[in-house]
Amino acid sequence: MDRADKKRTKIVATISDLNCDTPFIRRLYEQGMDVVRLNTAHQNREATLKVVENVRKASYRIALLLDTKGPEIRTEKNSALPLEVEEGDKVTVFDKGHFKEQNKAFEVSFDNFSNEIPEKENISILIDDGDLELEIKEIREHSLVCEAMSTGVIKGKKSVNVPGARFTLPSLTEKDTDYIHFAIENNLDFIAHSFVRDKDDVLAIQKILDEHNSPIKIIAKIENQEGVDNIDEILEVAYGIMVARGDLAIEIPYAKIPGIQKELINKCIHKRKPVIVATQMLHSMIENPRPTRAEVADVASAIYSQTDAVMLSGETAYGKYPEEAVETMANIAKEVEKSKEPYHDSPTVVLSTPVSAYLSKSAVKASVRLNSTAIIADSYSGRTIRNIGAFRSKVPVFAMCYDERLVRELALTYGINPWFMQRCKNSTEFIRQSVHQILKGDHVKDEDTLVIVAGNFGPQHGASFIEISTTENLKNY
Repeated sequence: MDRADKKRTKIVATISDLNCDTPFIRRLYEQGMDVVRLNTAHQNREATLKVVENVRKASYRIALLLDTKGPEIRTEKNSALPLEVEEGDKVTVFDKGHFKEQNKAFEVSFDNFSNEIPEKENISILIDDGDLELEIKEIREHSLVCEAMSTGVIKGKKSVNVPGARFTLPSLTEKDTDYIHFAIENNLDFIAHSFVRDKDDVLAIQKILDEHNSPIKIIAKIENQEGVDNIDEILEVAYGIMVARGDLAIEIPYAKIPGIQKELINKCIHKRKPVIVATQMLHSMIENPRPTRAEVADVASAIYSQTDAVMLSGETAYGKYPEEAVETMANIAKEVEKSKEPYHDSPTVVLSTPVSAYLSKSAVKASVRLNSTAIIADSYSGRTIRNIGAFRSKVPVFAMCYDERLVRELALTYGINPWFMQRCKNSTEFIRQSVHQILKGDHVKDEDTLVIVAGNFGPQHGASFIEISTTENLKNY
């Protein structure tokens, strides 16, 4: 099943084993989904494998992204929880393994929690994505005495955030490590690692991948101040990033999030790294068939900011309207892209050779100025294609990949329609075959102008020439 996108922005959709039959996956793909996210925080191996197998039956072009839990702190599920608290209540928070039965008390999942709280005024613990705030009044050995600043219920396994604190948690949990091995065994495409603080968190996963000669690419989820502060070193070792705005908006004042989001997108474009904007983009569509105007504006803002991809979470994992959510996101993308500039003037960046870098930019500029219908490029590694994608052209790019895995990797790159084709003997054969392939899909007409970007000297040299002509001429090259 082939699909040529009318949109340029990619869509990541979270799928659970509760709703993952192959026809459903295929319908989401036809609506515009490019990547399936597997949220391991709420699945076991058997459930995850069920989703993987059904996605692969739907299309070889759908990429699989496995999301790890990462170094997070949560409320411990024990006899003390759920715990009802009212504003003004005294609440004691214990380190893991040090809980003592008393009125209004619970335990968290980190055994050195109280010892790593900074000793300064106005430090708060935020529970369950900030729904409940506990202000720390006293630091004791293995516990914290707090005052509830709001009324609510503290439940087990809920997120615990302390803005301004930096905890020395291990990068990988036991479950994370097990799921990394699952990803390797099942040849998945991406691992999105949560709460990445610095490059060492990425390298901890890369070490395991290297030990097994795995080509899986790592997406660093940026959701705390440390990740933002260390973004340059993170981008040196990660394939791309996800701007995970849920925890990010808890750790950092929410008014700063739009600026941080834009800054992270710009850095990714400059580094030629794919970037995903995530969290509650169409959240109301979990229960309703239509989005709010604010949600439409949020998705549009991310697309205007030149993100590679936008993500759906609960909307498609357990929501009532998953197909409508994907269709809505795709429609917003198509409309916004019509009003964007036809070309994003990013600086030239060398990924393989200076010649390839120069030709990538030239091909996009030529396609826009000559009003071409499409750009066609071949790819062994994806470097030239990612370079082309960075210019955010209005002209669709058909990436003819010599590896099916590369097809799925490029499913995260803006404006790229990745297709698989067998390796060709020479550039003449490549031009002929690739043009015939997109003609077969009725994506171009004989009179259309096409821009061809390809190389004659193998994968290490990248693109080495540009050919511009009509489809009629090129198919008989």
